[in-house]
Amino acid sequence: MPPDFKHEHRLWQAGHRYLAGLDEAGRGCLAGPVVAAAVILPPDVRKLDGIDDSKKLSPQARERCFAQIQQKAVAIGIAVGMPEEIDELNILRASLMTMERAVTRLQVKPDYLLIDGPYGLDLPFPQLCLKHGDSQSLSIAAASIVAKVYRDQMMTTYHTIFPYYNFKKNKGYPTRDHKGAIKKHGLCYLHRRSFKLPEHD
Repeated sequence: MPPDFKHEHRLWQAGHRYLAGLDEAGRGCLAGPVVAAAVILPPDVRKLDGIDDSKKLSPQARERCFAQIQQKAVAIGIAVGMPEEIDELNILRASLMTMERAVTRLQVKPDYLLIDGPYGLDLPFPQLCLKHGDSQSLSIAAASIVAKVYRDQMMTTYHTIFPYYNFKKNKGYPTRDHKGAIKKHGLCYLHRRSFKLPEHD
């Protein structure tokens, strides 16, 4: 079942107008940033065509959904946590910090946060944490798409600087070709030293 607005409708009916869905992309990667997005959809929105958990969509479908979200959203906030922050804090803390940053970058102050995952944020807003939230809430699913598309675009740009890692294809995830490239070429500054990485031959 694709996500819907059941959580949003309950909160809208309770008087909360600006609900920010939050998700991140890139937690499981060996290289590159973790990217978080916060998306506030208007209370009068009835549906978003094709919106789903970003992991279930093709890159082309994500791009179409991204354009639709940009058109319909009340506000979008995007934040980036770089590899050195991930290594210093650990990936969970860096992901939560990046989500907090994304909220602060919204041009509209939210009334309520809908967060993907079991962990709340250190922010002065009421919050609902949902495991697999990107499969339950359209606001969170929209945030997952924005974070994924933005991060993929960043990794495609990084590919032009470090083409031998093939970031354009693997986006920094631990694929066989990426791990093989690390063994052959060693690490670049985008690699997360705190992660278990293949050793350079």
